Amino acid sequence: MRAIFKALGVGLLCAAAAASTAAVTGATNTPARAATTAVELPAAGPASFYYGTDSWPVPGTGGAPYHEPDVGSYYGGYLGMAGNWARSEGCSTGNFLAWSAANAAEANFNYTKHDIGIGTGVYWYMGGPGVDPHWNGTAAEASKWGAQQAEWTLAAITSRKLPVTYPVIWADIEEPGIAPAPDNGWNIHYTSPCSGIVAAYHTPASVDRAEFNGFANYITSHSKYKVGVYSSAPIWTNIFGTGTASLIPNTYEWTYLPETSHLSAAPVGWCYRGTRTCAQFFGGQTSSSKYALVWQWSGGGGVTNGIGDFDQINDARLK
Repeated sequence: MRAIFKALGVGLLCAAAAASTAAVTGATNTPARAATTAVELPAAGPASFYYGTDSWPVPGTGGAPYHEPDVGSYYGGYLGMAGNWARSEGCSTGNFLAWSAANAAEANFNYTKHDIGIGTGVYWYMGGPGVDPHWNGTAAEASKWGAQQAEWTLAAITSRKLPVTYPVIWADIEEPGIAPAPDNGWNIHYTSPCSGIVAAYHTPASVDRAEFNGFANYITSHSKYKVGVYSSAPIWTNIFGTGTASLIPNTYEWTYLPETSHLSAAPVGWCYRGTRTCAQFFGGQTSSSKYALVWQWSGGGGVTNGIGDFDQINDARLK
């Protein structure tokens, strides 16, 4: 996710999004998961750790069952963007859609036919209270805005016939540094969602949290899905502070720190190969938490690897 903002211009983003969206197929019915397991390759770590990718397309390696490109091991999952607040609001900038039908199909093939990984999951690129078109400064309105984005998420899964097998929907909460809202509206209030014109520079952490709660409550009360958050420790703290509003002890997490451009350092478990540099989770959690599920370990902004976003996935904690 975060990698796409630093590495590409907005025009290229929109073009890639259009091509990716056009490639989405109508496959919605995923076959029952098979018990057959393919011949083993070098592992991503202990049992139930898998390598995967997210967002923009990455090249597959070999024939089925598919392999993680340039790293080895089997391809263990794909996480793609179901939708984007700026796209839903009709903004002319920041309206990309990072989805790969090909990678989703490869991940689902490995999952259903060879019992490898998680298949396909989705995330929603969230806009904070500052880009809510009905913003009035209250936690109640922030909660409604969160619920609205959750409703859009579920509608996107249905209308675009996304082949989702993974039971967690991710709220992508970050500050991308791009127009129309460099912070995605989490700390800054804009005169309108797409204007890019600042109206105020502060949003209480409690209001930001009310929005996330509204998103999470809608997803869990209107679908079979669980809720997770994609973010990092510094961004999470910058938005939600360090008090009560920042704590998410029972929420699934996907972190993107630390990150590296060197695919040869591919992690084993929660640490880079041969080092003591390990995944850093947030909101009061560590990698030992049963809610710590995914680490985007390469492809982040500023340290791109030239291929795409690479993820480490722990599948055991959802079982």
